[in-house]
Amino acid sequence: MTVRIGVEEEFHIVEVETGLLAPRADTMLEKLPADTFTTELQQATVEANSGVHESLAGLYDDVTSARRRLDAAASAQGLAVVAAGTVPLARTQDTRPTAGRRYRHMVDEYRMVADEQLICGTHVHVDVPDRDLAVRVMCEVAPWLHVLLALSASSPFWLGADTGYASWRTMVWQRWPTAGPPGCFADAAEYDAAVQCLIDSGVISDAGMIYYDIRPSAHQQTLELRICDACPRPETVVLVAGLYRALVIEARERLEAADAPVCAGRHEWLRAAAWRAARSGLEGALIDPESRHEAPAAQVVRRLLERVRPALAAAGDWHTVRDLAEWALATGSAAHRMRRAAEEDDLLACTDLAIAETRGDDHPRRRPAAPARHLTSPGRPVAQPSTRARIAGR
Repeated sequence: MTVRIGVEEEFHIVEVETGLLAPRADTMLEKLPADTFTTELQQATVEANSGVHESLAGLYDDVTSARRRLDAAASAQGLAVVAAGTVPLARTQDTRPTAGRRYRHMVDEYRMVADEQLICGTHVHVDVPDRDLAVRVMCEVAPWLHVLLALSASSPFWLGADTGYASWRTMVWQRWPTAGPPGCFADAAEYDAAVQCLIDSGVISDAGMIYYDIRPSAHQQTLELRICDACPRPETVVLVAGLYRALVIEARERLEAADAPVCAGRHEWLRAAAWRAARSGLEGALIDPESRHEAPAAQVVRRLLERVRPALAAAGDWHTVRDLAEWALATGSAAHRMRRAAEEDDLLACTDLAIAETRGDDHPRRRPAAPARHLTSPGRPVAQPSTRARIAGR
């Protein structure tokens, strides 16, 4: 039986000419279906929800289709959407919260944490119908999640400045009181009791405000990955989704075996691993989950690939995911591409690159008002076109 997957993608809304955030979510979504597209806390953000898919090809087609529809809705108003953890020229004064009691409470209660929620992520859902098993799987896969964060890293800039991080979104996100690595729980009842304790404390208002890097969904029979930045290229979404599903399948099989592993605890290093991934992306070291020592990012990514290779092969995903991972290692993280664009030109060119990658274009638009600006999309390995065709099932 194939394990199904789905994704939620968050997008920034920006003015094409300035690259500044545009709080136009409500008007942009008027002509889009509410079961697929919705608002977020800030009006400069929209969310797209994919359908449920058995194949990576189906997921890829769904993601790219949603992006085309969002792009058309934005373009009609002189706007664009950007799938990235942050946009370079974001300013807090350029957006406002979405109306509604829940969002109003969040703004009043969390103040600057909510005001500066100018970030976007990619969330992946994988079917795990047994909730007790989902809680145990959560513990088993948590040590590898920072590798997925490194693959998705796309937020080097914050409020017009280079942060020195590949994923500054991670640093902003971790200010929420329930963000970060999950704890280990024996079963769903123990997990639910911990969540209720947080609600009773008054720190959060409902289970939807559990912002762990991974969590059992409050509304679906899925295990939800939440650690990743929004990804400019849809291929990266597919890569992360494929690896995450394989991690979940591999953990389920081990936990359902007669000699199922028992968590030994000692997960305090996970936050440090996420920090390392946020700092370096694919361009530096990551923490190897097996040795818990620093190692080159390429080595850790390939170790993850080998760990989940049987699950990928069983799902028919091995060649696709391997090729996409090697492409990611060859071209670097989105953060690296964005930083290079800014160094070669400026932050608006960096925004243009992110817009183009979100659209699936090979080249950002050239601005006639600035003929000296030269920025092209980074080159890809020769194998990349066939990889895209394989994902799309063509």
